[in-house]
Amino acid sequence: MKNKKILLVGGCGFIGHNLALHLKNLGNNPIVVDSLSVNNILSFTEDDIKNKELYSSILNNRIELLKKNKINLIIQDARDYHAVSKIYSDINPDIIIHLAAVSHANKSNKDPHSTFDHSLRTLENTLDFAKNNKTHVVYMSSSMVYGNFNSQSVSEETPCKPIGIYGTLKLSGELLVRAYKQVFDLPYTIIRPSALYGERCVSRRVGQIFIENAIQNLEIIINGDGEDKLDFTYIEDLINGIGLCCFNKNAVNETFNLTFGQSKKINDLAKILKQEFPNVNISYKEREKFMPERGTLSINKAKKLIGYSPKNSIGEGYIKYINWYKNFWKNLN
Repeated sequence: MKNKKILLVGGCGFIGHNLALHLKNLGNNPIVVDSLSVNNILSFTEDDIKNKELYSSILNNRIELLKKNKINLIIQDARDYHAVSKIYSDINPDIIIHLAAVSHANKSNKDPHSTFDHSLRTLENTLDFAKNNKTHVVYMSSSMVYGNFNSQSVSEETPCKPIGIYGTLKLSGELLVRAYKQVFDLPYTIIRPSALYGERCVSRRVGQIFIENAIQNLEIIINGDGEDKLDFTYIEDLINGIGLCCFNKNAVNETFNLTFGQSKKINDLAKILKQEFPNVNISYKEREKFMPERGTLSINKAKKLIGYSPKNSIGEGYIKYINWYKNFWKNLN
């Protein structure tokens, strides 16, 4: 489907800017609203931040790509109810995709106030506008809502028992979205991704940190014994899935796992990295307390209802990401 006005709240982040480029390529009109202050260009200003120059270059590259593709970027804090309400009203979007969040579980546990402030307040502002026009809201949740996986895989019907602030917040967002459906008949779609990796990520996810350290000849430190499994998902597959959720009527009022659909050990990821950086040193540290034991997310529902079909296994997607990072690093230096 083409010519849809799609508003991306928090759309200059890792998922958001890649998604905006994808939606534009499909012939739509994505509009990005972002304060650039959470895990973005204005949040990497302290002198003691590691790889400050690298992150700033990557974040500037995001903005350059949006400009090059003539995607409108509105710099505005989505926590400001009156300001964003006017923006929403002026744009009158067909779809709103809510991506605003503190994007790392460790950060959430250390600073819960900021996490709730940037995630739930921006979501409530979005829902309050959307209810008036029955605008389809796509909410970006997380696989962290499941907590510990008590079986080899979880489906959307698996009871959610999150651990820590981040997963609890994401589940709270889901409940709020569904409440607006109950009370105001607001159409929604909830998306649960997992272990994302890919171009222009600065969220310090495991796949990013591995490459970032290896390319600088630094040690790779694995949290735990490396036997934890994650459903690693390449950003390209996720954004293709989100696109399907935007334009397929079967996605309305549904919740979807959008992952690769097959978990791998963190040690497996390290082996792929070792192939490209054979001299890298790998060590292990005590496992963090509030990290749930995860695994595979079933994507059968998304396959059946919206035709979701991820293409990139960790062996393929991670090599693409490594090669991109090598080229970016080379051009930076």
